[in-house]
Amino acid sequence: MTRMLLIGLLAAQAASPAPAPGSAGIYKTSADLMTVLQKATEARPDMSTSPVANTDQYRINIVRRGKGAGAIAHAGNTEVHYIVDGSATCVTGGTIVRSQTPGGVAEIHGGESRRVAKGDVVVIPENSPHWYRDVEGSITYLEVRFVAPAK
Repeated sequence: MTRMLLIGLLAAQAASPAPAPGSAGIYKTSADLMTVLQKATEARPDMSTSPVANTDQYRINIVRRGKGAGAIAHAGNTEVHYIVDGSATCVTGGTIVRSQTPGGVAEIHGGESRRVAKGDVVVIPENSPHWYRDVEGSITYLEVRFVAPAK
């Protein structure tokens, strides 16, 4: 994924107000989430999202990837991915190596590769490289990203 596309996706999911302590919280039906995801996928078939709740402390989204994208790491953020549908190879750890080829994607060297599928969970510690490559058709997952506590 290009840096500009990532910035555009993040801007499109600007922080939303967190539910107030003691409130009823946030509830979204599967149908509502999938309707938003379908519309987003029509516009961006390679990667689309349906926001659940996003603040400056956490990001919760349904993410669909139609193909593999470049490796990435999030400074200060831990992530949990629960695979809702589809499968892919998920590479974690190792070192991100930027492509020297125009249009090429960043890869991970020395990481661990695992095939992930519906029902699997991936926990990605803060600052850890991760990469969905070899997407088999598409993969959809619940992404919960939160600020790692100061050490």
